[in-house]
Amino acid sequence: MGNLTYLDLNTNRFCGLIPHQLGNLSGLRYLDLGYNHLYAYNLHWMSSLSSIQYLNLSYADLHTKVDWLQIMSKFSSLSELFLYYCQLDSLNPSLGFVNFTSIRIHHLSYNLFDHEIPNWLSNLTSLIQLGLTYNSLKGEIPPSIFNFQNLEYLTLGFNKLTGKIPESLGKLKRLMHLDLQGENHFQVTIPLWIGQMTSLRVLHLRSNGFKGHIPLQICQLSSLMVLDLANNSLLGPIPKCLNNISALKIPNTRDFVYFDNETLRYDWYVENLVLVPKGNELKYEETLRYVRIIDLSSNNLSGSIPIEISLLLELRFLNLSRNQLVGKILEKIGSMIGLESIDFSRNHLSGKIPPSMSKLTFLCHLDLSYNNFLGRIPSSTQLQTFDALSYTGNPQLCGVPLAKNCTVDKEPSNRTPIGKTEDHSENYSFYMGSEVGFIVGFWAVCGVLFFKRNWRHAYLVFLDVIKDWVYVTIVVNVNCFLEKLRSCRRHHYLL
Repeated sequence: MGNLTYLDLNTNRFCGLIPHQLGNLSGLRYLDLGYNHLYAYNLHWMSSLSSIQYLNLSYADLHTKVDWLQIMSKFSSLSELFLYYCQLDSLNPSLGFVNFTSIRIHHLSYNLFDHEIPNWLSNLTSLIQLGLTYNSLKGEIPPSIFNFQNLEYLTLGFNKLTGKIPESLGKLKRLMHLDLQGENHFQVTIPLWIGQMTSLRVLHLRSNGFKGHIPLQICQLSSLMVLDLANNSLLGPIPKCLNNISALKIPNTRDFVYFDNETLRYDWYVENLVLVPKGNELKYEETLRYVRIIDLSSNNLSGSIPIEISLLLELRFLNLSRNQLVGKILEKIGSMIGLESIDFSRNHLSGKIPPSMSKLTFLCHLDLSYNNFLGRIPSSTQLQTFDALSYTGNPQLCGVPLAKNCTVDKEPSNRTPIGKTEDHSENYSFYMGSEVGFIVGFWAVCGVLFFKRNWRHAYLVFLDVIKDWVYVTIVVNVNCFLEKLRSCRRHHYLL
């Protein structure tokens, strides 16, 4: 066993004490005990793992191990360290130096750190991933921690950070994933220098209390795939220049990130991304290269939905709910055929639902509730599959799946066409002339028959002939009909 270099016991539901005998495996380079239910009285057994390069102890209870940092920092070969959910409560901010000389990936999310971000992090110049989300870190982000120019992945979301976001963050030219969302309280506005971070693909600034307008500089982030500015106090219009973000318009061909000609085991885009595109918080467990998201919900944005958004053909999730938007749904929204989720609820949008929306065959979530839409819901294989709650709060909307039927009012045939006026004097003269003509003609015929005996005799003979002809014709036709009916009955009986 002394020659063992690779040991992976991840996700086996092991319980109990981490065996100290693992320290005898001095040749180990890869040790993964993550996602079990283990604990340790001490970590001194690790001191002999001098060749360790990859270490994952996520979900192990290490809350009493105050010396974990000093022990692990002695591994000069350690490059990837994962300590999720370990109940760690201190990063020893008083330490002046920590010797992680080779560390590239350092994930310490979901722990109990409740102090300021330590300055010793600035010594980790080889870092490409740093995860500190879901802790209770407080104070300002120290500008010195951005000395590592190779950083590609940074998560500081769901902490208690305050103050200004340091401008030095904008100098991290290789940064592709930035997560500052949730429970932080940064000052006032989204910084304009954010447009300098041209490699960004994921930007999470949700729930930070940002005010002011969405800076146009965001449109310079041509590689951006996830734009999440939800649940802030942003106002003004949605930038029309969002169509400049080319990653939302054309497929992304970059599948891997390389470092020193070696593909990373934990690529930057592999995430359990927390999203709220469907009204409920969910985890989107998929590689981010397949996800394109814009979430601007729960702000005070106004104006109409820019027609330029309809050019973002790679977009999958679009959430503009809970704003003050007006106007109509984009007429060409049907060209965004990859859309899976649309939420325009609780705005002041109006007009008819565009017929092109019936082309969105991949749509699995739709919420248009509480707006001012009217008319018939377009018929399609998709739009009628959603619950009526997707359309509720639009009193002038009708059609399936709503209970309100659509009716078309037919105009009476004698109704005066719009734009024309009726000339009553001409109509009056016409009716009066007709009545006078009828009276004169009637009495002229009757007068001649009354005074001319031979005419009266000829007229009575004519009426008698007509009466006989009508009688004979009716009798013959009735007899013929009855004969055919009897013949049909005999035929039916024989069958």
